[in-house]
Amino acid sequence: MSKLEDLLARKGALLADGATGTNLFDMGLVSGDAPELWNVEEPEKIKALHQSFVDAGADIILTNTFGCNRHRLKLHNAQDRVSELNIAAVRLAREVADCVDRDVLIGGSIGPTGELFQPLGALSYEDAVAAFREQMEALVEGGVDILWVETMSAVEEMKAAAEAAKGLDVPLVITASFDTAGKTMMGLAPKGLGDLQSQFACRPVAIGSNCGVGASDLLAAIMDITEAHPDAIVVAKANCGIPQIRGDEVVYTGTPDLMAKYTHIALDAGARIIGGCCGTSPVHLTAMREALDTHHAGRRPTLDEVITDIGPLVSPPNREADAARAEGDGAGRRRGRRRS
Repeated sequence: MSKLEDLLARKGALLADGATGTNLFDMGLVSGDAPELWNVEEPEKIKALHQSFVDAGADIILTNTFGCNRHRLKLHNAQDRVSELNIAAVRLAREVADCVDRDVLIGGSIGPTGELFQPLGALSYEDAVAAFREQMEALVEGGVDILWVETMSAVEEMKAAAEAAKGLDVPLVITASFDTAGKTMMGLAPKGLGDLQSQFACRPVAIGSNCGVGASDLLAAIMDITEAHPDAIVVAKANCGIPQIRGDEVVYTGTPDLMAKYTHIALDAGARIIGGCCGTSPVHLTAMREALDTHHAGRRPTLDEVITDIGPLVSPPNREADAARAEGDGAGRRRGRRRS
């Protein structure tokens, strides 16, 4: 049993941390700069962010390595520093986690490559596996407890990440962003993520959703996953409310009270690892910790209740288009059978 599974067995549900990027912007990071470079340029600020989440009660903190693969780093002429920056990130998180008298796990954050796969783009499946493997090996060398693949959209990219994780003997988590009419940008539905588990070269210990367009939309995705796959360990890591553009800034509308309500609903919806993504500060996470610790299990929520308590869906599923597509697929299959 991995450390993650052991801690889940002992505690029942775990609190993951909050946002990395939006909190680093508040600490002076400039838009367009690579936050991963701060692992060596501003290490005390990275440690301070981790410490703030641990102080708020996080059971899992994620490394500052979301874009720390060769393809994203080449935008900053740092593609040759993958190992250095990932190992540095883990060591900063480990210095914080090892100084508390409870178990805090380190998740190595692994985001998308930022490239389109062939034939839409230039990235081959093999190149994606190599890039993920390079980053994962550095994270494992640094000492992560979990390989935390997040904000995924394309099935091919998730499969490449899972293949890269094979044989590294560290539990894998995969979360997707269902931000386009209830699906990922590349058309994967929440239920489909659960269906993919058996197709991954390295089966994830946990699956779920992060980021997206709003907490209500993420909860809807989580409910779809847990309904179709009730035995799965499911992660819910929503943005702090709904992002709004105000001038040249993106502001997240979630209050600590709203994120506490989101935590209660996520637990009743079947999630077992709950955290916050963009806009989630240590103050929000403190409220979420209290909600998790005081939660009394209730009945499974309905989507109407989610909307009432958390807010409207920002990008609701297009049921008519899905039904028409399904009907078209069915007609094609029927025609195919007649031809045979």
